[in-house]
Amino acid sequence: MALLRIMMPPKFQLLAVLAFGVAMLLLENQIQTLEESRVRLERTIARHEVAEVERRHNEDSVREFFSPGEEDDTVIIYNRVPKTASTSFTNIAYDLCGKNRFHVLHINTTKNNPVMSLQDQVRFVRNVSSWREMKPGFYHGHVAYLDFSKYSVKGKPMYVNVVRDPIERLVSYYYFLRFGDDYRPGLRRRKQGDKKTFDECVSSGGSDCAPEKLWLQIPFFCGHHSECWNVGSRWALDQAKYNLLNEYLLVGVTEELEDFIMILEAALPRFFKGATTLYRTGKKSHLRKTTEKKPPTKETITKLQQSDFWKMENEFYEFALEQFQFVRAHAVREKDGELYVLAQSFFYEKIYPKVN
Repeated sequence: MALLRIMMPPKFQLLAVLAFGVAMLLLENQIQTLEESRVRLERTIARHEVAEVERRHNEDSVREFFSPGEEDDTVIIYNRVPKTASTSFTNIAYDLCGKNRFHVLHINTTKNNPVMSLQDQVRFVRNVSSWREMKPGFYHGHVAYLDFSKYSVKGKPMYVNVVRDPIERLVSYYYFLRFGDDYRPGLRRRKQGDKKTFDECVSSGGSDCAPEKLWLQIPFFCGHHSECWNVGSRWALDQAKYNLLNEYLLVGVTEELEDFIMILEAALPRFFKGATTLYRTGKKSHLRKTTEKKPPTKETITKLQQSDFWKMENEFYEFALEQFQFVRAHAVREKDGELYVLAQSFFYEKIYPKVN
């Protein structure tokens, strides 16, 4: 190089340096391109390996799914709150259980009491945990949340639930007790014959429409503690929120029941494969509708909203709604007015040792 500098004129020396620099830049660019190609190739190989593993896993899952001797210990508990479209959702499970091969069991408590005695709590927990013939199982009933971790059993069930605007829920329940619904129209209800409207009840200060009657969704989520059933307890509200976030897989809202079912099908196809289509087209899913229900007036709604009980129940409902909308925003997308479940958005790479 030194000899070239001596022999070459300065202008040519400059051109040589520039040419060398350009050559180095081109070489570095090629090296970078090759490195990026190598990374893309590694990711492609990794995706292929994962796809192969998942294919084998899916094949095994299909074989296990249809195998009469499968061991699936999954248990779902739907401790349904009255008048939140719970029958509509439960009918989906009954319609799917034969096809998807799981069991559905109704928890029928005496006088529909949502609080179990201590001895019944122990019996129920041990029964659900050890009744292998009924697994996988979907249990449903008007029962307050029960914490299985207190009873020293292996495995915990997955809880799901649905909540509803508290005033709309109370209005629906009020008319249900008087006129029933189209699910069992011939069944005589407790308040049958009482023609008083909900507005008239609120105006006259009746007990069936008292603000205290709004206090139901909070204790159902709070559980079997005595404080849960103290009407207006701030501790109960906080505990209900805690349980909703930490103990429930998913809590939907009545007003968006189809979205709730769609997300459950995506998350738990073992139970809910086909649930969305069934809900949209099935006859049973829309069976139960309270008859003779009259919407309350603005004056009635305003009067109920002045109570602390409504404020707390509504706070819980809004809390549940916000959480559900957060889950939905990360689970589905809207296109042309329709909702679509998002495909899997994560994958594995750099898997060692390599799959043969």
